[in-house]
Amino acid sequence: MSETELEAQVAWLADVDTPIGEMIAGATDAHLVVLEFARRRTLDAQLERLTRTTGFTLERGDSRIVRDLRRELAEYFRGERKEFTIPIDARGTPFQMRVWAALRRIPTGTTTSYARLAMSVGQPSAVRAVGKANGDNPIAILIPCHRVIGSDGSLTGYGGGLWRKKRLLDLEARTEALRLPGL
Repeated sequence: MSETELEAQVAWLADVDTPIGEMIAGATDAHLVVLEFARRRTLDAQLERLTRTTGFTLERGDSRIVRDLRRELAEYFRGERKEFTIPIDARGTPFQMRVWAALRRIPTGTTTSYARLAMSVGQPSAVRAVGKANGDNPIAILIPCHRVIGSDGSLTGYGGGLWRKKRLLDLEARTEALRLPGL
């Protein structure tokens, strides 16, 4: 195996500090493959799933992708960024990937319900499966699973904790309000 092929199989894990807590980012030289809260109880299982589904070896270290991610997250938390440009590589089942693609279409400053998300992926009766796919999202914030709420408008389920979900939604709503003309 060439040195380039060996490097392509490594995902570098690095700490990312945010206003809502420390996160762990994993990136190859080309893509972000994981972004998760450092103290999430399922972090180890998620990293194990990542190595199983990708074949990547996880090593501590920094990368250009993670440095760009830190900059974009800082802009996001200051209310200066709505869209991320970091290239991502989220791998899952075909159903999970459809759900994650639908999550990325939810505009900043808005929410949807699990039921509407299930309808948007063409499986209106798969609300629980959508919730599970939402919870298995490997790239928090950039794949905005925090924008999914209960049909009654309640905050439900978030791997990083409901207080973080509320902070993210409040940040995005405030950012959108500040962009409205005349304010």
